[in-house]
This record gives sequence, C-alpha cells and structure tokens, in this order.
Amino acid sequence: MTALALSNVCKSFGPVEVLKDIDLTVEDGEFVVFVGPSGCGKSTLLRVIAGLEDATKGTVKIGGVEVNSVPPAKRGIAMVFQSYALYPHLSVRGNMELGLKQEKQPKSVIDTRVDKAVKMLDLGAYVDRRPSDLSGGQRQRVAIGRAIVREPKLFLFDEPLSNLDAALRMNTRIEIAELHRTLEASIIYVTHDQTEAMTLADKIVVLRDGRVEQVGSPMELYNNPVNQFVAGFLGSPAMNFLSKAPLSIPEGGVIGIRPEHLRPVKDGRIKGSVTHVERLGGDTNLLVKTAEDEALTVRIFGQDGTSVGDSIQLDFDDAMAFAFDREERRVA
Repeated sequence: MTALALSNVCKSFGPVEVLKDIDLTVEDGEFVVFVGPSGCGKSTLLRVIAGLEDATKGTVKIGGVEVNSVPPAKRGIAMVFQSYALYPHLSVRGNMELGLKQEKQPKSVIDTRVDKAVKMLDLGAYVDRRPSDLSGGQRQRVAIGRAIVREPKLFLFDEPLSNLDAALRMNTRIEIAELHRTLEASIIYVTHDQTEAMTLADKIVVLRDGRVEQVGSPMELYNNPVNQFVAGFLGSPAMNFLSKAPLSIPEGGVIGIRPEHLRPVKDGRIKGSVTHVERLGGDTNLLVKTAEDEALTVRIFGQDGTSVGDSIQLDFDDAMAFAFDREERRVA
C-alpha cells in the first residue's frame, strides 16, 4: 500500500512559487529523505503533507485517502521538529502522554504505549525528569517518543538533528535508523545534510528551487546523477567540476570528477600545485590549483606526506568521469 502520494502539488505565497508540480510516492515502511539547499522548498513540502500549509494546487493522499481538506490532527501523522517543542512543566512521561490524553485514549492504552516507547528509546531513568534536566539528545528522544506513542500512519521529521553537536547527531541518527527498522514505519525526513540523507534513506528526493531534481536510492543518485546540481550536492568532499580537462567537453559544459577518483601519479594529465592539506587521520584531502587555474579536491585514503606548495600530477579513470552540458544536464 502507498503511504503517501503527491500529485502536481504546488504552493505559492502571493506571487512567489515555492513548490512547483511535485509528484511523489512513499511506500509503506519506506524511509524517504527530502534534501536540498536552504530555500529549496523541502520544509514547505513537509508542512503541506502535514496540513500546516494548504497546497495551492494538487492532491495529497495519505494511506490512499485524499487529505487536502483534512486538518493536521486528523491526518494520522506525527511530526518531530528541530526545536523539540516539549512542554517545560511536564515530565518526560507527561510529554509523551499528553497527545494520547487529548485523544481520550484509555489509561491502559496510554500506559502500554508510553512504556513501550520509553523502553525502545532507553529513557527509563529519565521518565520523571523535566526537559530542563535533560541533554539535547535526550530531549530529542522524548520528542521522538511522543511521536511513536501516536502510532501514526506517517512520521514526519523536520531537521531533527540540527541542534545537536556532531557526536550526538551521529548517535541519534543511528537511533532513528534502528527505530525505523523496529517499527517498520513510513518516515519522511527533511535535512540539508547530505550525510544524513545518504546514511538514513531508502529513497532520496533532491529538491532545488521548489522542483524535484531526482529521486532514487542513495547509491543511484551518487553513481548516476541526472545533472550537475545533484552530482555536486551529494558527496563529501563535493565533486570537482573542470571546464579545462584532458577529455572531450561539451561546448560550454564541464567534466565532473569525484575527489576519490583522482590519484597522484608521476606523469598525470592534470598538473598543479597543492594549496591546502586537510589531514583527517584516516583520510587526507588535498586542495589543488591546476595549471589552468582551476581548483579541485583530491581525496587520498590514509595518511599522506604531501605539503602545501608541492607540485603534483594527477590522473583518473575516464570511465569514472561525468560530462555535463551548458544547461547542467548529464550527457555522459
């Protein structure tokens, strides 16, 4: 069964078109990530799905039922926000129980669902604490627990890890992935972080300027981007784009080469000098200015002794290069 179906969804604020003809399906149990730069429309699209914004045009169906005129509370969704949105005067248990009490669920149902969520999220030691007594990661787990107890048809996550530090982001990301596997739930997750998208998603939706650029699995998008924007957005470090390269280039276009596909050699086709070195322990990134005055990044696996100012020659397997025309479309 299809958990979500969007057909020709548009959203305008006055004369400004924010979403443009969005067609998308999310299957039962699928983890779908909306990703794109700030202002691309991903959070607005999530709000349209949730019913917090009305679509200007198009159809939103959840579980096969059109919900355009259905209020958010009746859509069978649960939303987790970036800001946690916990009630400061309520305990962990109180925050998780509140929505179910408002639904007038029996106490036995409330206790069973909350106890299950507390155990799943390892919050047993904190159930009587208030949000001010919790860390950022613990508060986010409470917000997730509050969504879980609703047993929704669809979970919506709006940049839930943005307020966490790097270590907590990684731990909470793992917890969300485990939660998805445990619940077998349909999840839509919004982020600007392509690492989150690549590591969590069954399916990624790349958005730009209110349009869907490409939809596919993380590796499909990484290995077969349809255009220069998708190729440059997914991957860390980002793909290199050269307008002067030792390959045939479409007129006005560029060649794209991922940093890990460039290698230092004695007699390479690309010559340049090292302008910066990032030593990351397991990897080394070299920033290089070519003889044609173009900048590129080289990713070397492991530690490397190259220094700033060194001359360097690089090469790559032609089969690993991407060609894009002047309209940024993939041509090879």
